[in-house]
Amino acid sequence: MPTLTAAQKRAQAQADYDAFLARCPSRQLLDRISDKWVTLVLAALGSDGPHASGGNRVGEPRAMRYSELARRLAGVSQKMLTQTLRSLERDGLVTRTVTATVPVTVTYELTGLGLSLHHMMRGIKDWAEAHMDEVLANREAYDTRVA
Repeated sequence: MPTLTAAQKRAQAQADYDAFLARCPSRQLLDRISDKWVTLVLAALGSDGPHASGGNRVGEPRAMRYSELARRLAGVSQKMLTQTLRSLERDGLVTRTVTATVPVTVTYELTGLGLSLHHMMRGIKDWAEAHMDEVLANREAYDTRVA
């Protein structure tokens, strides 16, 4: 059996990933990235969303402090935001930078990998916002029929 290079091993592993299989590690990743807080953290760090002047605009991705993220993500608990940021850092989607100031400054920023996911998630977020009226109407029609 020939020895495989690191690149060949990665290519083989990638070919073996199949999210339809119960033990595939990509299922864990799909579970993580389908979480609403992950989507919203990626959007915030990617500078998507409403701005002070009103309306949705897409700006340049930028680093944000924890407190700024917490304010931007209305309704997120401190525990959930911390868990979400740690999981994103562990997966290599976000970097955490600690600056020795008084008090210590901690910022979060998308990595190249996180930015590539952000571009995909932006489309899903935009789709959800654009089609919410239609979805709500369908829910109401369904509930009327089933009731």
